[in-house]
Amino acid sequence: MITMEQQPKKLGFGLMRLPRKGLSIDVEQVKEMVDLFLAAGCTYFDTAYVYPGSEDAIHRALVERHPRDAYTLATKLYAGMMPTEKTAKQELSTSLKRTGAGYIDYYLLHSLMRGNWKLYEKYHLWDFVQEQKAAGTIRHYGFSFHDGPELLDEILTLHPDAEFVQLQINYVDWENPSVTSRKNYEVARKHGKQIVIMEPVKGGKLAAPPKEVQSLMQSVAPDRSYASWAIRFCASLEGVLTVLSGMSNLDQMRDNLSYMTDFVPLNEAEQRIIHEAQRIMGLSNTIPCTACRYCTEGCPQQIAIPEVFSAANLALGSGRVLEARAAYEALPEEARASACIGCRACEQVCPQHIPISDNMQKIRGMFEN
Repeated sequence: MITMEQQPKKLGFGLMRLPRKGLSIDVEQVKEMVDLFLAAGCTYFDTAYVYPGSEDAIHRALVERHPRDAYTLATKLYAGMMPTEKTAKQELSTSLKRTGAGYIDYYLLHSLMRGNWKLYEKYHLWDFVQEQKAAGTIRHYGFSFHDGPELLDEILTLHPDAEFVQLQINYVDWENPSVTSRKNYEVARKHGKQIVIMEPVKGGKLAAPPKEVQSLMQSVAPDRSYASWAIRFCASLEGVLTVLSGMSNLDQMRDNLSYMTDFVPLNEAEQRIIHEAQRIMGLSNTIPCTACRYCTEGCPQQIAIPEVFSAANLALGSGRVLEARAAYEALPEEARASACIGCRACEQVCPQHIPISDNMQKIRGMFEN
């Protein structure tokens, strides 16, 4: 059980979208971000075995430069890419070697959903994390989840020892029937689990919401960032251990710290603004891609799926047709929607459960016919 003394501040540093210099992670900028984060009293860092270069970068930016008791580190084991139980379990030792952290504070079985959760059972990974906690290699264990409330309830019933759950929650997905943020949150709380929130800004989309929502928020707080509304909405929920923000530059770090260092929950008037934003955005026709890029690794055609969706959303979300076409035509021909062969490998790993192949055909019609 995670005690109150062990709980971090409400802002966590998500390490999936770190700043880059060319093709490499900009470790020098990450160092500055880490120092600002720690100086504000925030301590929770979240990486994963499958985030390219992330564990190595946090070794250089954090672990080598700060005392081990100054931070808490989360990383994850993803069984879906491993052919055997042995290779799946080896991810932990690899993560420990990459990070150099000595032990992991929060260890997660990664991205459980209908198509893969039984693999974690088959590989005995729940027994494995229990053993590693008893050995002191990890301090707490839980899992990240991308499916519906029925499966979440089943997993938590089978594994009541899980100490926390990482869920995708944001105000626009609160009642989204594909993401089911509210229902998943309620299931986790019913089981008494603390919650780590991921995608509070929906892959950056809520940092630039539709103009009607922007005007609504500016009318109340003209100097406040749109991202602040999204993150404070999540942090205001009961039972939240921390809210992960995948910060990609120093400006985003400074903005988040400006309102999360001394966090104040949303008041009733602010909650009404969120409710109105939810109503407005419920009418959106945009594709709910968060650019997590889980889909791209297994694509046999190497289609730039997030970039294709981003271009389409310029037209679908705000009618910026010329910008959308320019963004699409800037992509290499072999990376466009017309290259899709409909194999649906991408859909097996999409946390948002997007019908990617069907959307590719629609986007092909938008831009190429």
